[in-house]
Amino acid sequence: MVCAFPALGQLQQSPGDEIVQTIETDSSQAVGAPESGSQLVGTISGMVVDSSQAVMAGVPIRLTQDSQSRTQESVTDGGGQFWFNDVSPGRFELTISARNFASQTITGTLHPGEDYVTTQIVLTLATEITAVRVGLSSTEVAEEQLKLQESQRLLGFVPNFYVSYVPNAVPLNSKQKFALSLKYVIDPATFAVTGAAAGIRQTQDNLDEYGTGAAGYGKRYAASYADLVTGTFLGSAIFPSLLKQDPRYFYKGSGSVWSRTLYAMANAVICKGDNQHWQPNYSGIAGSLASGGISNLYYPSNRQGAGLVFENTAIGIAETAIQNVLQEFVLPKLTPHLSKPMNNPRHGAPQTP
Repeated sequence: MVCAFPALGQLQQSPGDEIVQTIETDSSQAVGAPESGSQLVGTISGMVVDSSQAVMAGVPIRLTQDSQSRTQESVTDGGGQFWFNDVSPGRFELTISARNFASQTITGTLHPGEDYVTTQIVLTLATEITAVRVGLSSTEVAEEQLKLQESQRLLGFVPNFYVSYVPNAVPLNSKQKFALSLKYVIDPATFAVTGAAAGIRQTQDNLDEYGTGAAGYGKRYAASYADLVTGTFLGSAIFPSLLKQDPRYFYKGSGSVWSRTLYAMANAVICKGDNQHWQPNYSGIAGSLASGGISNLYYPSNRQGAGLVFENTAIGIAETAIQNVLQEFVLPKLTPHLSKPMNNPRHGAPQTP
């Protein structure tokens, strides 16, 4: 019942490649050298990522300054980082552009001798522009976004498919909701995690009515997997299709810790509709209740009944709230290829964008 996606194509550059930097200037003047009598030069650096926090390599960056007619150009390296060395002090403007992404302009003031590190630059997909230029329908755009979303794996292994890092992602149609649910429940990692959960239940003698040994483990595994399948399809495909709601969690990633925490917890009971408006999460709650009712068919009699179904649904809502908070603050850091602390090329000291 998780009411819970990364960028389209980005320019590629090998992680080992150096930053390419060219300076348009008069050939009679040493590249990057400060003019006679000028103040101490400094550096400007930063990191470029997409909406999923994946670093973007090969992104062109152009530096212009109010006091000079020349421009400097650079591209991000394999870690998404860029640098401009020997920059004269004063106001500057950075223009960042990449294919299929909306361009951004960053302005600031460099003081004499300063190592200026920009805040992390996040490029967002130019969804509408891309759709017009290449003639993609909303369904096709959603499909491309979904393919990238399905590559999200915690620790490179556990599926994290139901999180979108694109705040204005195109809504999924019914076919895509069912396809995502199927991909999740038949993923090898899902089978492995379910097996581990069944093993823990057996070790703790949970559901002792199922017995011990291989037979008892098999029953616990079947019950755990049945819970997962019914909960996923009912809460993330069937009811979301009927009620036109989006089963994904939309990563916020900005604002104060308190506002992000409240947002994450609220998403346990609200979700985005296919109309892009926030609304009560009827599909997730109904899916949990229906899944709990079905579980009465295979759980022991002392673990059945309407009261227990409502109790488990309430517990599930609380668990989803906790999971959403982890999605907001912890889990992105456990997913490979997301941004990491950057290093200043001059001093090697870690800098937090």
